[in-house]
Amino acid sequence: MRAIQFDRFGGPEVLGVVEAPEPVPGPGQLLIQVEAAGVNFADTHQTDGSYLAADQLPYIPGSEVVGRTHDGRRVLAKVRGGYAELAVAQETAVFDIPEDMPAAHALALVMQGVTAWHLLRRAARLSAGESVLVHSAAGGVGSLAVQLAREFGAGRVLAMASTRQKREFALKLGADAAVSYPLDEPVDVILDGTGGPLFDQALDSLADFGRIVTYGSASRTSFTPLDDARMRSLNAAVVGFWLRPTLARPGAFTEPLRELLEMTSQGRLHPVAGPEYALADAGRAHRDLLDRRTSGKLTLLP
Repeated sequence: MRAIQFDRFGGPEVLGVVEAPEPVPGPGQLLIQVEAAGVNFADTHQTDGSYLAADQLPYIPGSEVVGRTHDGRRVLAKVRGGYAELAVAQETAVFDIPEDMPAAHALALVMQGVTAWHLLRRAARLSAGESVLVHSAAGGVGSLAVQLAREFGAGRVLAMASTRQKREFALKLGADAAVSYPLDEPVDVILDGTGGPLFDQALDSLADFGRIVTYGSASRTSFTPLDDARMRSLNAAVVGFWLRPTLARPGAFTEPLRELLEMTSQGRLHPVAGPEYALADAGRAHRDLLDRRTSGKLTLLP
């Protein structure tokens, strides 16, 4: 089968097409013919060595696919090695989806959707009526967080994005306003997947007992050092979130994903489809993602 693989760490240029052995499902697993594979920011960290050790090379990235099982079911699945024509998934990580649900919409729910769900429900512990500011509001996580914040009872949802087009897009998703720092008034919850200078500005923009949830470092720069005196003066909290260990908790994946799929089927949640790429163009997809030239869910089509 054709697959995307890297045998050394680096940038998008290390991703190449190979002929790989077809995966063989074991007990409790299903073989899936891949219709589309999702591209995540975490994939770029795997590629540059942030998430993997050298003894795990060579490696086929990709953690989510839409495809067909041997009996013709159209499914959404959490996998390993999804950048390929075939992938294997645990039966417990396979979900039937409607024939008319776009693959990109379903794929957006696996990592980005579940992340946004946990950011608001578990990490920020959003209460009804609180204000929420979403950084990178047109991105994969951000575009869903804007919508879920409203669904979960936020009183006011603010969006921040890098371009006018992305800010307008966030408003169409349901944000009350597109803003930039300094804010006119402090907010209760800030979701930050960027880090760097933006994180520092966010800290000074929290309301009393506000929470900033940090879940990534897309800026590729270090966070501002924190000291206890500053945190006391802010009367606020910094909450770290990483999806990988969260998914080890019972129900932390299946329960949010079922709710997200139901909300999408009911038209209450609108995942955003981004660009589609041929499988061989995985490197270009990574480059576009790193350069922030995209909005919505990126997909590879084998």
